[in-house]
Amino acid sequence: MFDILEKVLKPFGPSGMETAVANTVRKEIEPFVDTIETDAMGNLIATKAGTDPNGKKIMFSAHMDHIGFVVTGYEKGGFLRVAPVGGVSVDMSRTRHVSFENGSHGVVVCQPVKGAAQMTDLFIDIGAQDEDEARTMVRLGDMAVYANDCFRLGQNRVASPAMDDRCAVALLVKLLQTVGETKDTIVALFSVQEEVGCRGAKVASFAKEPDIGIALDVTAWGDTPEVTQPAIKLGEGVAVKVMDKLSISHPALREALIEAGEQAGVKVQREVLAFGGTDAGSMQTSRGGIPVCTVSIPCRYVHSACEVIDMRDMDAALTMLKAWLNK
Repeated sequence: MFDILEKVLKPFGPSGMETAVANTVRKEIEPFVDTIETDAMGNLIATKAGTDPNGKKIMFSAHMDHIGFVVTGYEKGGFLRVAPVGGVSVDMSRTRHVSFENGSHGVVVCQPVKGAAQMTDLFIDIGAQDEDEARTMVRLGDMAVYANDCFRLGQNRVASPAMDDRCAVALLVKLLQTVGETKDTIVALFSVQEEVGCRGAKVASFAKEPDIGIALDVTAWGDTPEVTQPAIKLGEGVAVKVMDKLSISHPALREALIEAGEQAGVKVQREVLAFGGTDAGSMQTSRGGIPVCTVSIPCRYVHSACEVIDMRDMDAALTMLKAWLNK
């Protein structure tokens, strides 16, 4: 699992620019699925046919994009003005190393301000002498992301930018590689533009008409000093969502997943999130509506340059999903 995780964390892939991630995923899953396609938005959709022609069509969605910055202008001194792509935090971004698709690097800096800093107070220093040189290095509209930096923390934990949601991408890849034959057909959606409105899952679920939708994503943490909500702890197992701001999980589907995990002997946490959302929100309201649930990997410091997960929770999620599919 860690080897796959490292592979999918490396590619550049802010919202709307997920092609490199999709290419990496395609190489990993091609021998294990029956069809692979890329739709007009850039979603990568793989289908693994079930053995029962009357079986259900189950869509698993893990989004490939992550948050970033888009260049909106230039300063005379060669600095770049930027705007957020997705849920970027000013506090999480101060003096962070970022990289562009063309290989340019920069440092995000917040100019001195009175009061609380806003996104408009941020700029990126790319080492340019002046505006003319900056324009030769980075174009208007280019995007930057927190620079790749994957490293282990202790025996079981891993930190990296883009863990939201590449850890779930790795989980879905591993599921396709190891699940074997299933009665039901699996539609594996590696979606685009989740961080800017769950757009990829909206069109893919409309096109594929699944009977059931399961989003694979990260969730926030409640196990660091002075943080207790949500009631989620790293290393205590996969989380199955009750609700967030965009979806309420189908009760029977939610309980079936939890039961499958518990019967398989893995730790399962119930998740209630008072904010945020996942691709489940888009799938739930597609066409006439479908039952959905979100399976979450607990993640500390979400939307930062050092998002932290526990590999034991990844393994628990894989075991639970395979047990549920086999039932």
